[in-house]
Amino acid sequence: MIDLENQTLGKYEVGRQIGKGSMGIVYLGYDPFTGRDVALKVALPESLNDERDGARYRKLFFNEAKVAGRLRHPNIIHVYDAGVEGDICFIVMEYVPGTRTLYDYCRPENLLPVEDVVRIIFKCARALDYAHRQGVIHRDIKPRNILLTEDRDVKIADFSIALMTQAEATATQVHGYVGSPLYMSPEQVLEEDITTQTDLFSIGVVLYEMLTGKHPFTADNLPAIIHQITECPPTPVDERRHDVPHVLAHIVDRLLKKRTAARYKTGLDVAADLSLVFEHLRLFDEQISGREKFNLVRELRFFAEFAEPEIWEVINASSWLEFQPGARIIVEGEMDNSFYVVIAGEVGVNKGGTPVDVLGPGDCFGEMGYIAHRSRTASIIARSVVTVLKVKGTLIERASLNCQLRFHRIFLNTLVERLSLATQRIADASN
Repeated sequence: MIDLENQTLGKYEVGRQIGKGSMGIVYLGYDPFTGRDVALKVALPESLNDERDGARYRKLFFNEAKVAGRLRHPNIIHVYDAGVEGDICFIVMEYVPGTRTLYDYCRPENLLPVEDVVRIIFKCARALDYAHRQGVIHRDIKPRNILLTEDRDVKIADFSIALMTQAEATATQVHGYVGSPLYMSPEQVLEEDITTQTDLFSIGVVLYEMLTGKHPFTADNLPAIIHQITECPPTPVDERRHDVPHVLAHIVDRLLKKRTAARYKTGLDVAADLSLVFEHLRLFDEQISGREKFNLVRELRFFAEFAEPEIWEVINASSWLEFQPGARIIVEGEMDNSFYVVIAGEVGVNKGGTPVDVLGPGDCFGEMGYIAHRSRTASIIARSVVTVLKVKGTLIERASLNCQLRFHRIFLNTLVERLSLATQRIADASN
């Protein structure tokens, strides 16, 4: 077993081991010429030198460098370089810290919201469409080969068995029965000619798993799995998860069609339909949460004089935020021109670390920053679980004239009351 920690490979400095797979060991590396961290995937020498499978293993290893190296897409792991030093073969790839594979989100107890799943598969479909247009079929799309970053972006990885469909396909190509059987298309498990549509079938399997926590084709042995994939329709996804809209279930069903003629033709077609689902989910959520927001806002004294359409305008021009006890909503000295209305809970007003006031539902704060665009003169800290409406001046300016006039009149009245109260407190303190 090789151990390259704290050594060098070519120009690259090798750090700690960050992963290991069937193809080799992955180290965190550093490129001193570009000043960036990289992932160094090093082939296992014992596998490269194996008498029976060494030649095939070498093909797979360098196929990833050749195929993925030609792809430049934000949702595909970027391959920068490849090389051989002595008997060590290595690939230099984009390093993305804090990633997890989609496998973590295919377990029944750890499923993501439907909207998040749609967003992830949408990005995968766009990335696959790009790869397909470059003449590359991945052939091994599965949850473990799709990474999710800390900010929920997507990175498709492991092009070791990818097939190049254009004329310049070389000796690194591997043909025959390759891939992960559970995620293969009918034409792939039957070793028939494949097209880009085999990747779309595989992404359909991943989508099914992420929505339900179950695999659409399960069996005890390979022949039974092949029978399931080629002959048996899976249980409809909306029967296994009831918050999956029918339109999304239809997309999954079309992705998993046995015949390619009935399946989606391109990743762009898949992405287009998923975008409609995403819009459907977003509008549905906003319709429900918007009504709840309206009912809460309408009861607050700040909005007592607003007409119903004007309340909707303010809600649509605002952010709905929740803070846990102790959270700092505004920090003294920071710059921010937003204005806040407390919807629920209580906040404390601190000046120079000294508590000076407590505000509750219907109260507002952030007036000076909103009016004068000056740094905050006090800190606002949540005393309980707090819900606030964060109003940005630039968005209010897009509301109707009546809404703007009413908002600013009530806002100024509130500010006058606040200043009067402060004056009274100063007078009381003097006496």
